[in-house]
Amino acid sequence: MAKKAMNYTEAVQEIERILEKFRAEQLDVDTLAAEVKRASELIAACKVRLKEVEGEVAKILEA
Repeated sequence: MAKKAMNYTEAVQEIERILEKFRAEQLDVDTLAAEVKRASELIAACKVRLKEVEGEVAKILEA
């Protein structure tokens, strides 16, 4: 079964969890790179979604 795509809110929540682990110094050397990579992927996905919504809102306001 395919994994459900993460929505914007879920992505932001996961970014916040990663950031909290980083701030609390709970990330060891072995997981740091993987967590930074995951956060980077989530941020990129959020940027894409924000651009999509921006376009949708612009179309609505033009009508």
